[in-house]
Amino acid sequence: MFDFIIIGGGTAGLSSAVYACRANKSTLVLEREAFGGQIVDSPMVENYPGIKNISGAQFASDLFDQAEAAGASFKCETVTSVTRNADSITVTTDGGKYEAKAVVIAAGCEHRRLGIYGEDMLIGAGVSYCALCDGAFFKGKTVAVVGGGNAAISDALYLSGLCKTVYVIHRRDEFRAEPTTVERLRQLNTVRFITNAVVSGLKGDEALTGAELTVNGKKQNLDIDGLFVAIGQQPDNGAFGVKLDDAGYIVADERCRTNVKGIYAAGDCRQKSVRQLTTAAADGAIAVSTALEEIF
Repeated sequence: MFDFIIIGGGTAGLSSAVYACRANKSTLVLEREAFGGQIVDSPMVENYPGIKNISGAQFASDLFDQAEAAGASFKCETVTSVTRNADSITVTTDGGKYEAKAVVIAAGCEHRRLGIYGEDMLIGAGVSYCALCDGAFFKGKTVAVVGGGNAAISDALYLSGLCKTVYVIHRRDEFRAEPTTVERLRQLNTVRFITNAVVSGLKGDEALTGAELTVNGKKQNLDIDGLFVAIGQQPDNGAFGVKLDDAGYIVADERCRTNVKGIYAAGDCRQKSVRQLTTAAADGAIAVSTALEEIF
């Protein structure tokens, strides 16, 4: 029996572990892949309060070390179900069963990828999934944003204030984003639209140098320094037994409570408008603080 089981070893999960352990509660962190979360792929973090700059990998490593030093236990296992009992919660994984008084789901979500040649190799070396996180590294350079929804258009607007040229690449000729926002983007001299186009490959060995496009069925090359992929995110919350919204995100209130007593949600896996390191860490602290008031 643990006081807390935390599902997910990213920023939200590790922050939860630090707060739980500092409250002298036994804590187990379960992570199905690698501890650290998506921030590991970011070459530099410069927007986290109190830290001038740090690599994403170092940030994640430091946070893991902090949670471990505080007393958290860790297991690399995949959670297959979460069940509420009369006096506890059972978390079943591919490695066994564990009991807890409170559970914090901090499973994050994954950025949808293009699935093309060079993408995985160039993550953090020109390929990014977060304009707000990495846009400043491309100041004065030429970049492209892939996508046609509100997220892609918002990314392009943000990057237009930093970059020399911003290409917006969309597979259709009409956008899903709000028309007024798209029109605002069209008025900017630094922005170019490439529609009816898909990115079919990337160029560059140690850093991105360009993209291969198929535009209206014809191949062409585009010289760019950065590629921002904004084609959506994929939560994976089906195993946790809590209420989800239509997009698959966990429905939780401002105190990170789900619809099941004793189960809380923190970070990118939950329904929210801003997904950043600061909000993930805040959720972790809030979820544990709420549980300490309600359960212990």
